Amino acid sequence: MKTKLWSGILVGGLFLAAGQLAISVGDDGEGTAKGGLAPVANALYAKECGSCHFAYQPGLLPAASWKKIVGGLSDHFGDNAELAPQDQKEIAAYLETNAADRAANERSAKVMRSLGGKEPPTRITEVPYIQRKHQEIPARLIRDNPEVKGLSHCSACHTKADRGIYHESSVIIPGYGRWDD
Repeated sequence: MKTKLWSGILVGGLFLAAGQLAISVGDDGEGTAKGGLAPVANALYAKECGSCHFAYQPGLLPAASWKKIVGGLSDHFGDNAELAPQDQKEIAAYLETNAADRAANERSAKVMRSLGGKEPPTRITEVPYIQRKHQEIPARLIRDNPEVKGLSHCSACHTKADRGIYHESSVIIPGYGRWDD
């Protein structure tokens, strides 16, 4: 009788585990619960920052990076992007709370490991992990491509970037097509 009970528990546990796995994996093999980044979930950040450039997921940079970036909006990469103090405070809190060093997903963990304790970057393109992921793509397809212009334009090639999915299976380079290494 004990053997049947343990067998039933084991089989039930396996089905439960399989169900959990299926829930966490998305249609591209990289579920946001584990590997992908959480999509932007702050309307003010999406509106204010996304009006000029792609609203990067907070999990792409550590909190110290976001603090520097939001603290220097009067000279935001050559532009004045100052906000009302309350808006700036809300955006800073959102970014820092959800930053790579505080996120629970594999992509953010890879970002943090690649920094190796170095000075936090103020540009997504300065993250060694991101540089490494793009190193085999020829410059003519990124920097010299007028529809892409550089690594900072994530959504130009990553068709699911707005959902936090950067898996290779969702990459289509303008003027080139699907990227597969």
